[in-house]
Amino acid sequence: MGDKLRLAIGVMGNAASMLLYGAPILTFARVIRKKSTEEFSCVPYVIALLNCFLYTWYGLPVVSHRWENFPLVTINGLGILLELSFIFIYFWFASTRGKMKVSMLTIAVTIAFVIAAIISSFVLHNHHHRKVFIGIIGLIASGTMYGSPLIAVRRVIQTKSVEFMPFYLSFFSFLASSIWLGYGVLSHDLLMTSPNMIGSPLGILQLVLYFKYRKTTGIMEEQHERDVEKSNEKPTQQSQVTATDDINGKI
Repeated sequence: MGDKLRLAIGVMGNAASMLLYGAPILTFARVIRKKSTEEFSCVPYVIALLNCFLYTWYGLPVVSHRWENFPLVTINGLGILLELSFIFIYFWFASTRGKMKVSMLTIAVTIAFVIAAIISSFVLHNHHHRKVFIGIIGLIASGTMYGSPLIAVRRVIQTKSVEFMPFYLSFFSFLASSIWLGYGVLSHDLLMTSPNMIGSPLGILQLVLYFKYRKTTGIMEEQHERDVEKSNEKPTQQSQVTATDDINGKI
């Protein structure tokens, strides 16, 4: 019964993580449409890539005992493909400075993962020590991933707008971390439980901020639209006045 429940939670965790990794699709549809990365940060996607690398490796038989953590391999393997796609799109539409930043970060996390994989494969010689080593690095990466949308928090508070803190990224971050928290508890795996004990509260904080400033964002957008309409009307009114003056002058 315990194994079946654990498997069921793992399947639910896969579904929630798929939603989390797929959430930026809406953001990048906007990037492609506007051909600009605007004020969006590349950091959440690069950190998510590192997280996917680590937990795919954690779930493989090299680190885990046989296929005890197979659900981690399937979802994080998919996550690698998605995050690489998002990073490529970001790179394509970013400014020169943005291209340099995303390139350096991506290369850095890839090198960090390769080093961790080499150490766990050739320096550590049993599953327990490998799990502890990769698990600790994964704890740091997951905590950073779940907290990375908070990069936008300062801007949210300053502008009272959640335009650049996507709702679905925050919501699915909370959902996925909460489900994997349950999976870690059922697996009696502290290293899998710990990062999600960080992720779940951070997800709640992001949602609280979103709902606090959501209405303000809507009001600001309406005001901006009205300002644009007024600015478009002024030239028309001025041209009408000029035309009237010309007619009067001729008369």
